[in-house]
Amino acid sequence: MGKGKSLILGIILGGAVSAAAALLSTPESGKNIRSRAKEQSIEWKELFEKLKNDSLKLKEQLTKTSKEGAVLARELTQEMKSSVEDWKKTVEPHQESIHQYLEDIESSLRDLEDKVSE
Repeated sequence: MGKGKSLILGIILGGAVSAAAALLSTPESGKNIRSRAKEQSIEWKELFEKLKNDSLKLKEQLTKTSKEGAVLARELTQEMKSSVEDWKKTVEPHQESIHQYLEDIESSLRDLEDKVSE
């Protein structure tokens, strides 16, 4: 049983036990007790109906939000793939010159280290 169902069952059971205890321990007449019990049952009915409606609204909102999140994640993934592909296309023609430039820098650093150590 889910946590939500357990909570609702606990509320219902607690309310029923409380109502029974109040009915059995009250010094009022039967007519007054029945009247109060009827009013209380109407209030409980309204409360449970409100809880039910709120739960359904929450469920709908969560469903909507998760669907929107999935769409946004797909769009972001596509945009990232496109950006990486664009970057690859931009860098690829210059890859050899970048590699040569890095080798030249490395060679210059070695020469500098040699001069400093002399």
